[in-house]
Amino acid sequence: MQKHGSKKVVAVVEDLFFTVKIADTAKRLGLETVFVKTEKDALEQAQTQPLVIIIDLHIYSMQALKLIEKLKTDPATKGISTLAFVSHIQGELKQKAQELGCNMVMAKSAFSQNLPQILKRHAGVVIQS
Repeated sequence: MQKHGSKKVVAVVEDLFFTVKIADTAKRLGLETVFVKTEKDALEQAQTQPLVIIIDLHIYSMQALKLIEKLKTDPATKGISTLAFVSHIQGELKQKAQELGCNMVMAKSAFSQNLPQILKRHAGVVIQS
């Protein structure tokens, strides 16, 4: 079961494909999904202690690496699991996100394919078919 009361996933994502995929998968798990597009909104939502914060490293409306750094240096949010996804050819971006403390950085294809298992692990619930 969950280690804390939150049933929220915060997603810093603009891409419609990933927005729909995350929302649908979270809904099947009984999780609330909050999509944010600004750093301010992401940091505010982080204060609610979500299960995980998902970040598209290619988001255009903010600097994703700066957000990760702020999340991981703030004592109130550094313990929140962060998961980022990026194009498989962006090795340097992936490495920088990891260096800043992002818990997991995946290629977009792996993220898309494994999203149900990822959210299941964070939520501690069983996926309903």
